[in-house]
Amino acid sequence: MNISPESHAHWLETRKYPQFGAQGNEFSLITLREVMEGRQEPADPNVQCIRTKIDTIPGEWVVAPGADPDLRLLYLHGGGFVSGSGANYIPLAAMLSAAAKCAVLLIDYRLAPEHPFPAGLDDCIHAYGWMTLNGPTGPTSAKHTFIAGDSAGGGLTLATLLALRDRCLPLPAGGIALSAFADHTLSSESIRSRADTELYMHPDSLGKFVQLYLAGGNAEDPLASPVFGDYTGIPPLLIQVGDYEVILDDSIRVAAKAQADGVTVQLEIWPGQCHVFQIRGLPESAEAIRHIAEFIHRQLA
Repeated sequence: MNISPESHAHWLETRKYPQFGAQGNEFSLITLREVMEGRQEPADPNVQCIRTKIDTIPGEWVVAPGADPDLRLLYLHGGGFVSGSGANYIPLAAMLSAAAKCAVLLIDYRLAPEHPFPAGLDDCIHAYGWMTLNGPTGPTSAKHTFIAGDSAGGGLTLATLLALRDRCLPLPAGGIALSAFADHTLSSESIRSRADTELYMHPDSLGKFVQLYLAGGNAEDPLASPVFGDYTGIPPLLIQVGDYEVILDDSIRVAAKAQADGVTVQLEIWPGQCHVFQIRGLPESAEAIRHIAEFIHRQLA
């Protein structure tokens, strides 16, 4: 797979600025939240954005023209478990809704350090159960469901699947993890080997995310670090990751463990791509979203 000129130019331009948490660009939770929590509107004005409430959890449906309201995708935003919002991910949700012809539910799960693990995960589990019985038009059962997320949300996607299975609750038709942050022991070799190609997160920042999220909890708990999970009985997975990422190996290790446990896994390592490249407006971004839509419809078939 070739790297597009646009991706190469994006890498060169972004390299001019220090990574988050690097020396001279110290870890600031206030700054991170300012960047990650602003509302973004969909490019297509015909996309419906319908705010909702899941008990105490704020949510928003994003429905592109022609999308099936009974085919539902719960999307879990990134932000290192300490920042981010569903509103910041509306453009991506709109593209996913248009490509897969599904309704996308964005939620604002609780964030650390105010609400450390497992508060955010509990919200994701609750929101998924609610989504199976409620759609953008009101209470109605879903025909098919999926869970997806990126970075911290990718880790939460995997953890939610494990928790649903462990609690004998209904599972979705598939899970989609993008650039998943899935190992809070920080033992992946790529944290060191990809430090010079990573655009956004300095390796030193990862420890701060872990400290704030776990608040002294067990980093080897599979619901905190899904790389340590038993994936037996989990539905098919699509895992996408850029090969320039410091947490590249989190995705590779999850894929290997899930495959060993009998799960159908589609692992895509995208050459020359950065963390959560699907949101960067690159040719590869559009292609990756198309792959996600194809994965969803393969499970329906």
